[in-house]
Amino acid sequence: MRVEAEIRGKLYADDCAGSLAVLATDQLLGLTSHEAARRLEEYGENKLERVKRLSLLSLLIDQLRSVIVWLLGAAVVLSVLVGEYPEAIAIIVVLVINTAIGFFTSWNAIRSMEALFQMTQATARVRRDGRSSMVPVEEVVPGDVVILEAGDVVPADLRLLQVDNLQCDESALTGESAPVSKSEKVLPEKTGVADRINLAFKGTAVTRGEGLGLVATIGSETEIGRISTLAQTAEAAAFPLEKRLDKLGQTLVIISIGMSGLIALAGILRGLEPIAMIETAIALAVAAVPEGLPVVATLALARGMLRLARRNTLIERLSAVETLGATTLILTDKTGTLTENRMTVAGFLLHHADVDVNELPSQENVTSEAELLRALEIGALCNSAELPLGGGAEGVGDPLELALLHFANLLGVRPDLDPDDRPETAKFPYDPDLKMMATCHAVSGGVFTAVKGAPEAVLAHSQRVLTKAGVVELSDAERDAWLRRVDAAAGAGYRLIGLAYNEGPDQGDGPYKSLILVGFVTLLDPLRPDVPAALAECLGAGVRVIMMTGDHIATAKEIAAQAGLGAQGRLVALSEHDLHGLTEARIDASLKSRLADADVFARVAPETKLRLVEYYQKDGHIVAMTGDGVNDAPALKKADIGIAMGQRGTQVARDAADVVLKDDAFTSIVAAMWQGRVIFGNIRRFVIYLMSCNFSEILIVGLAIVAGLPAPLIPLQILFLNIVTDVFPAFALGLGEGDRSIMDRPPRDPEEPIVGHPQWADIVAFGLMITVATLGAFWIALDRLALSPTDAAAVAFLTLALAQLWHVFNLRARGENPFVNSVTRNAYVYGALAVSLVLLMAAFQVPALSDVMELNPLTGEQLGLATAASLLPLIGGALWLRRGAPPREPGVKEKGDLR
Repeated sequence: MRVEAEIRGKLYADDCAGSLAVLATDQLLGLTSHEAARRLEEYGENKLERVKRLSLLSLLIDQLRSVIVWLLGAAVVLSVLVGEYPEAIAIIVVLVINTAIGFFTSWNAIRSMEALFQMTQATARVRRDGRSSMVPVEEVVPGDVVILEAGDVVPADLRLLQVDNLQCDESALTGESAPVSKSEKVLPEKTGVADRINLAFKGTAVTRGEGLGLVATIGSETEIGRISTLAQTAEAAAFPLEKRLDKLGQTLVIISIGMSGLIALAGILRGLEPIAMIETAIALAVAAVPEGLPVVATLALARGMLRLARRNTLIERLSAVETLGATTLILTDKTGTLTENRMTVAGFLLHHADVDVNELPSQENVTSEAELLRALEIGALCNSAELPLGGGAEGVGDPLELALLHFANLLGVRPDLDPDDRPETAKFPYDPDLKMMATCHAVSGGVFTAVKGAPEAVLAHSQRVLTKAGVVELSDAERDAWLRRVDAAAGAGYRLIGLAYNEGPDQGDGPYKSLILVGFVTLLDPLRPDVPAALAECLGAGVRVIMMTGDHIATAKEIAAQAGLGAQGRLVALSEHDLHGLTEARIDASLKSRLADADVFARVAPETKLRLVEYYQKDGHIVAMTGDGVNDAPALKKADIGIAMGQRGTQVARDAADVVLKDDAFTSIVAAMWQGRVIFGNIRRFVIYLMSCNFSEILIVGLAIVAGLPAPLIPLQILFLNIVTDVFPAFALGLGEGDRSIMDRPPRDPEEPIVGHPQWADIVAFGLMITVATLGAFWIALDRLALSPTDAAAVAFLTLALAQLWHVFNLRARGENPFVNSVTRNAYVYGALAVSLVLLMAAFQVPALSDVMELNPLTGEQLGLATAASLLPLIGGALWLRRGAPPREPGVKEKGDLR
């Protein structure tokens, strides 16, 4: 039976048992799968109202809201006023084609973004059918029992049933900056939202502790759902690249109109017909306007995002794609990013010996080994992960804790199977300051406290040690000996976890007092096999990589060495202790020198990660940082590119990040950087191509008028070229897969303009080459072949059209092979050329079209002249690109194996 939202919204005034009764839920078993499915159908999905997708009509109208479109519209009106109806129709065709391309590109981008949104859906851990399972947040229903731990984002408004040091960040909801400590106690009905401490609100972050909550309200019924309309009315800001393209486009509109006007004025002053000059000016202005600039950015970014999505990299913010290509420093986590996050127990350091996993006793004999048995029990009891009842390979929880559970289960230690065997009475979740966690269990003699944590932390809190002979005092000499054993194991690349316990009539002064050390478990997390090659590629791309981990410094150094970090085999590793100077207002020269050379930061605290990001940003770096925990969120937000782990990362970290790696792999970061560089390069290619073609058209008409020659192009021919060369080849360049050697070059300056001095030089040079070739063919046709001005103009038209089409091959990167390069490998280029050539053929062969454009079929001689002249800019471009080309080191292979 449906329980109304008004009743569910007041469960904070009811006790836990009453709340469970209202929603007909069992705290231990949760809902059944069948009941959850029924409630999902009854209550609907747990999601906030999203901004409605733009309608097709609204999207079409958006394409008409630009200065460029207004200019085209004005050209249509002016053409009609002077009686040039064919030109008006031609301009309308240009307008329709460009609007259609913008419309379909934007529509495709919206659909792509929605597809990516579906890929980034969050999950929640709930109890169903008596066991824990992960379900999509949208499928959480009223009555679900949700398990919370640090790093989670609360999936719905929950009535808390159980809390263990639980704190939530509710700043997004209430404005309170400090985390709020939670309780399960009953509150008065008139308690305000901000004071309802027995509720956990949807969208808030769990910053500390653990808890159990009953889903009360979902979706728009939640507190954040009621105010979500404020966010929906906010207008999305344009990303930096889009702003720069818009600014460039507006500048070019002004320049184009000015130059076209000057050409018309020059023609009138030379005595040419004013109406003809006005028509020419209109055609040149239309042709010179870069209609496709904003569209190609959307197209390139959307395609790049989809390519990255196929490589398990989800872009959360569009501006991240641009910044990725400028990254100069990566602060990367170790576990799961450089390593496989496939934790396996390798052995134990016990009082009497170091025990390898292959030397352990059988399941039947493990009870005779008191030290080993106690170590297995602590690993299984002090644990937040869960295994299915039958054991097996699956499980829910942290990979390290699952490894401990699996290994204990392998040797027959499964205290979770018997609820009467040391039931848990209290839990102290992992404390990042203490670097330990503890659980308390009821035993016949009182309380048994199991503790695990960082080796040095557990050792520092231990006063006694478990030996074969029993429990003895831990002397300073033995403590030093333990530390040497830990360092030796860490130096071999093992990750170590300290295991200790205490027992007595009660919990005493806390879980970490007077601990009895049992030993240390060694775990192996192998390096990903593709990491060394990826790190080498970063080095070749001028990107520095620093490993930043909470692990023991010796473990970190060994993994870093295996990965290939360190210049010429010299590895520089710093610990948290070495970084204390970061808090000073002025950092001393010695620390600056070590930070400049550092390859590894070990045992770093979350606050230190934030300070390191800030330091390197001030030092001029574009910083990308990886993170997975709730404590990484501030540094992820501060970094120029925050990269969260999709598999093991907390929801808080994912929400703070710009990029989410679905596979947690470092190679995906390298692929993302590569794609960021490719996207910027494709947009730059598009702009250079478009502007050099437009520049040549203005020069050809302008110089012909100044030289007193007949018009080499009529307005309709210029408009036709605008359709052929400004649409198909230009957009093909925006879809290319990029220069394979792009990662052989250092990152670009993030402030570098799309069109800088080198690009302007290319535009002018290429434009002049096309102009010389076209006017040369035009002069030969007039003077040597003695053609009429109309037929000579047809030769000039074909020369210009072919020269602009072949010009697409000049847009390869400097240093690339002239015959095998990023442009020749782009299949879209050949499709664009084929379509353009068919349209050119139609312009000469289709009577209705050729009559309007004043194009007569060309003789073989005329066709040969136009073709030969059109190849000259391609040859000249090849020579121009050799100028300033970076030398290629012999033996340097082209990249691409990681994409």
